[in-house]
Amino acid sequence: MTTAHELHTTGLREHLAPALRALGLTGRQRAFVLPDDTHRLLVELVERPAADRVAFTFGLRVVRRAGGGGSGGADGAGTDGTDGERPGPDAGGGVEVWRARIGEVLPVGEDVWWEVLPGPRWRLPLDDAVAAVRDYGLPELRRRAAADLSPSAGPYLSPAELEDVNAALLTASVARVQRAELADGALVLTGAWTRGDGVARTVLAGAAQGFLSAGDERFGTVRCLDTLGRELWAFGPTHP
Repeated sequence: MTTAHELHTTGLREHLAPALRALGLTGRQRAFVLPDDTHRLLVELVERPAADRVAFTFGLRVVRRAGGGGSGGADGAGTDGTDGERPGPDAGGGVEVWRARIGEVLPVGEDVWWEVLPGPRWRLPLDDAVAAVRDYGLPELRRRAAADLSPSAGPYLSPAELEDVNAALLTASVARVQRAELADGALVLTGAWTRGDGVARTVLAGAAQGFLSAGDERFGTVRCLDTLGRELWAFGPTHP
């Protein structure tokens, strides 16, 4: 009978790695790079072995290239300090400007792990992991690299600074603000909202007025996006 450890190894080699390469990533089973002229956009496997299974997740990193050119590859392993060696923050030259586990950029906003277990549906966790990289990991890597190049873009409030805002949203049963960042003269709020959620729109409109009342000259509007980056609402200082 095939064990969970054997399925994990097979799944990485025959399904996960080829699927990630099909998304445009280059690299080996445990460390991948998304080609980019100015940054190394890294997707690295993190493994948590146990006696009867191996859980895995991904680490995401953005490294600004020393020369701002080229698109090198990924070498080594991205395990959680078990075997192999993953590319360091300065691999290929450059400075690490951002890192996170993939769960932090998913709608759940917390660590997420997948496990490949024996059974007829053993490939589903692999497919789900690839979808997470495709729909959330790669867009976030590109967005972070673009923000690093723009002095007018970047974080406006840290997760800790958003706690009071998110506490108010929780009281109204509205999903939290995952990110609050500056981009193109706007404060961009990202969260797991939908266009048809009237309660979320009303509560976020009030939050937007609070942000705008601070008189920060760096932004004149507040835009709300869902977790896939689709625009939902935009609020100006005169919005009701």
